Amino acid sequence: MSQTVSVRLDDDTLTQLDMMAKAADRSRAWLMSQAVKQFVEHEAWQVEAIKKSLEKLESGKGQFVDHEEVAQWLSSWGTEAEAECPKCR
Repeated sequence: MSQTVSVRLDDDTLTQLDMMAKAADRSRAWLMSQAVKQFVEHEAWQVEAIKKSLEKLESGKGQFVDHEEVAQWLSSWGTEAEAECPKCR
């Protein structure tokens, strides 16, 4: 079962949507439905991955590297003093 919902789009986005719909020989509604579906699937995957990672960390089984260590390592890239990749704990 599907339901109708309303979405406000600015004129530029709507123009691009209409051009894409015409090029794909699809309706606006079909394109918007596909876009929302893909967005929701991606975000759901990301939320689930974050939950699993947090559970690992909280149980003591997770491995991680501090942000500062990664930032320092990345800052050293391309310099004469390029650092080694930080190790997970």
